[in-house]
Amino acid sequence: MNGKGDIRQEINQFLTSRRAKITPEQAGLPTHGGKRRVAGLRRAEVATLAGVSVEYYTRLERGDAGGVSESILEAIARALRLDEAERTHLFHLARAAGTTHPPRRRPSPQRVRPAVQQLLDSMTETPAFVRNGRLDILSANRLGYALYSEVYVDPVRPANHARFIFLDPRSADFYLDWDSAAEDTVALLRSEAGRDPYDRGLTDLIGELSTRSEDFRVLWAAHDVKFHPNGVKRFRHPLVGDLLLHFEALELAADTGQTIITHTAEANSPSDDALRVLASWTASENVPSSHGGDA
Repeated sequence: MNGKGDIRQEINQFLTSRRAKITPEQAGLPTHGGKRRVAGLRRAEVATLAGVSVEYYTRLERGDAGGVSESILEAIARALRLDEAERTHLFHLARAAGTTHPPRRRPSPQRVRPAVQQLLDSMTETPAFVRNGRLDILSANRLGYALYSEVYVDPVRPANHARFIFLDPRSADFYLDWDSAAEDTVALLRSEAGRDPYDRGLTDLIGELSTRSEDFRVLWAAHDVKFHPNGVKRFRHPLVGDLLLHFEALELAADTGQTIITHTAEANSPSDDALRVLASWTASENVPSSHGGDA
């Protein structure tokens, strides 16, 4: 998003896409039979559920969200049955619509603090890295670098998960659940675009991916957002084969926008054995601990 017009458009498309997903039956509204011309709820139905006038909701859905109260946003979130990630996204967009922002500048390089790097390096049996909201890998420990070695084949720095998934054919082999990884990646970028719509680096990345990847364009048009603090990922690593790993995303309170991602395997599982082999390889090959680069 580049300015107020883009934010208004984003609000419009987001709210439109959310009400299209809810049927009157799901919302507990009478349908009175007959063929409906719109998918999901009508604007008037959302307004009724939220307790606002049709004119007010229509103005809001058209992107005029400056000055809207939190209570109104909460009512609309309830009416549209937004989950926590969607609700947060709506609040971020409304705040951006009502904020005067200076001209965007290219972001300054992001650095991982030495204490954070020491924490990463202390995790000798756990792959770990630090990423920012654009999904750049800012730094990693040895095992984290080894696990994501395929991402680093592209010489562009900083290495970026979204660019790897959508622009590098290796990703289809690396991620055994590629479709899920792609959907999660786009949802995370969409959430970040709402949180910081004036991030030029993010805008440039989205523009590049939209231009070069049809898969990205289709997923981006869905306007889905989500939180992804933990879960399971399945990899096919070129050195140790298939891995089933649990991940945790730990936000760094002192470094806004930076998140530590860790991966662990179930004890005594084949994936645990594979991680131990990978750890032995990193030690013998003397893999450097930090391979992030500037954001």
